[in-house]
Amino acid sequence: MFTGIVEELGELVNRDKRPDAARFAVRGPLTSSDARPGDSIAVNGVCLTVVDVDGEVFTADVIGETLRRSSLGPAAIGDRLNLERAAKLGHRLGGHLVQGHVDGTGTLLSRTAPQSGAPWELIRIGMPPELARYVVEKGSITVDGISLTVIEVGADQFSVGLIPTTQQLTTLGLRRPGDVMNLEVDVIAKYVERLARDYYPGCDQPC
Repeated sequence: MFTGIVEELGELVNRDKRPDAARFAVRGPLTSSDARPGDSIAVNGVCLTVVDVDGEVFTADVIGETLRRSSLGPAAIGDRLNLERAAKLGHRLGGHLVQGHVDGTGTLLSRTAPQSGAPWELIRIGMPPELARYVVEKGSITVDGISLTVIEVGADQFSVGLIPTTQQLTTLGLRRPGDVMNLEVDVIAKYVERLARDYYPGCDQPC
């Protein structure tokens, strides 16, 4: 379990192709400092299991399913990656509950600075229509492992605001229109929907 508060920007330093899988080597001095084999680390919002640690670099296996369903599929050596170690019980929950299970990918549609000249940016992200039912204004959503608050939501897109810190310390400062990003909706919404189906049989669409 994670919180969506990125701890550092890492770098993909090697990608070893395996049968229907890949082994990633990721440099992240902070993340690797206390990592052990078997630990969970969120890489651009994808929960990966540490295989080995060598100094500032940890390795993790990424199965074909993950490569096909997330933005890690096209990731190349040199790409920057958002890294977060698993949350510890008893620590502050700075973002929201994040599982590291990607629900789908979205595409950056636009990024706009306010006319007032304020330092934050408004970015608009396209999403699969089937995910829109789980996204609400002022609710939480995870974008490439970053916990963000939804400003507006439509049938197939939503907007969020980026403060300077988020722009500087995460991959969202580097993203450009057309880039693909991992999305994870609030898990609470999915559980509520599942429970509602028990009371309203056949409720496979918003009801």
